[in-house]
Amino acid sequence: MNHPLPGDYIDIHTHDSQVVDGVFAVENLMAHEDRTPADLPDRICTFGIHPWNLDITNADILIEKVKSVSASPNLIAIGEAGFDRLRGPAPGLQARVFEAQVKISEDLSKPLFIHCVRAWDELLPVHKKLRPAMPWLIHGFRGNVTLARQLMDKGMYLSFWFDFVVRTEASDLMRQLPSDRIFLETDGAGVDIRDIYRKVAADIGLQPEKLREVIHRNYNTFFRSGL
Repeated sequence: MNHPLPGDYIDIHTHDSQVVDGVFAVENLMAHEDRTPADLPDRICTFGIHPWNLDITNADILIEKVKSVSASPNLIAIGEAGFDRLRGPAPGLQARVFEAQVKISEDLSKPLFIHCVRAWDELLPVHKKLRPAMPWLIHGFRGNVTLARQLMDKGMYLSFWFDFVVRTEASDLMRQLPSDRIFLETDGAGVDIRDIYRKVAADIGLQPEKLREVIHRNYNTFFRSGL
């Protein structure tokens, strides 16, 4: 399956997911692991270097590994790549490896999935510097409306952290954001993506089926270069 079916609920970012009827899951694989997209030929994958698993001894090895699998037919995006101020190597190394993955994303015309924790001051200057043609998706977003709009104004999409988006305090945020830039995810937490859709749909005044249609359109727009 290359793309979601019209009735599918899209889980845009997950790990070690089980196949569930009616759910289209994008499996995230990490370059430090043994698995590559070739090991999951029936699944749609992303593949990248997570800052938690990066250090000076493996940086170049992992970059080459991403390059080596980047043309895999079931690989639809590079990442998750990014910055983490709480857990990761020196900022300079994170920036070098992130920029290498941006280049791979651009060279292969595949979007970029991003992990960013308290490092927006690192991420945003790179976006301004490199001016990527491919869209970026921030996975696990749990910030405020000002930050969300700042990222969306730069053309980025947001996928909301599963635990944050079901909280009461997330409801007001969801109502203030354009629905054409959002995705939902489980991040491999074992929760039901359909429950997340139901909560967010109620927040923004839609039926879950209508929100499913919105996110299908977002998927088709985000991956426009690969369709």
